[in-house]
Amino acid sequence: MSSNRRKGLWLAALFAAVLLACVVHLARGGGSEHVGVLDVVPELLRGNVGGDTANVIVWEIRMPRMLAALLAGAILGAVGAAFQSYFRNPLAEPYVIGVSSGAGLGGTLAVVLGLTQSLFTLGPIVLAFLGGLGSLALVVALSRRHGGVQVHTLLLAGVVVSAMLSALMTTVLMLGGEDTGRVLKWLLGSLSPVFAERLWAMAVVLGLGLALLQTQTRALNAFSVGEFTSERLGIDPRRLSTIVLLTGTAMVSVAVGAVGIIGFLGLMGPHIARRVVGLDLRFSLVASAMVGGMILLFADLVAQNSKAGVELPVGAVTALIGAPALLWLLRRSG
Repeated sequence: MSSNRRKGLWLAALFAAVLLACVVHLARGGGSEHVGVLDVVPELLRGNVGGDTANVIVWEIRMPRMLAALLAGAILGAVGAAFQSYFRNPLAEPYVIGVSSGAGLGGTLAVVLGLTQSLFTLGPIVLAFLGGLGSLALVVALSRRHGGVQVHTLLLAGVVVSAMLSALMTTVLMLGGEDTGRVLKWLLGSLSPVFAERLWAMAVVLGLGLALLQTQTRALNAFSVGEFTSERLGIDPRRLSTIVLLTGTAMVSVAVGAVGIIGFLGLMGPHIARRVVGLDLRFSLVASAMVGGMILLFADLVAQNSKAGVELPVGAVTALIGAPALLWLLRRSG
């Protein structure tokens, strides 16, 4: 069996695992009512007809939250894979260049200014998107040397800008007079409440962004070997940088605006995906998206069911799962 065919079979297996994770999430989501795993599929086939408890639970209560977890996890996983390849650093992730802090600052401003219900509930996403782009522009400006952007300088500038924006975010939060508990819950990752407009925004940016990044996978494969090698193969580093950074920033900003800051997914997803399908980004990009979605689905189940009447921030759960898992992966890989 050829290597590409084997990887294709692994992708099919991952897709089947994603579907199973979605069914389990719909069956065992938060709340006192549980639906049998084998009962979820008939309800999905029936459609949103209402009329009985199981159908209402599956379609109206748990389906939006399941979709939010799946879409946000897929976005963070895919962008993490692209960034790790571009930065040639297995520890890089979507927040490495300060995008998360910029998007978080924009979302915090939306909450403080009372814009959470504006623009068809897309106010936090719009301001998060603008904050993420502003953060990227600042990082690129700080890392520009001799007419070009140096990758390692970009990483260092991202760390500095992220720290500065996080401090500014805290200042805005404390001076805004809002319920800090509510804002902090969102900042630590929250999949509720879920609005249909935000789901559509994440679905659109995931589809478009993943398709655009997929067109750059061959270039990223070469770039991950070395910038000099990629230039000899006719790849324009400046064009590649623009596409990857802008696309990744847009995707992550929308995810942060919709569900808050959820860490470690962009770090864990690509590591696990590469162990399954290999280093070739043509396969590992999609695999990272699927793995990221699965991780967030199961993390959300833990967040909802850890204690009766209490829901943990899903970002805290991913950190608790992700830190030991990452250390184990790094130790095994040397």
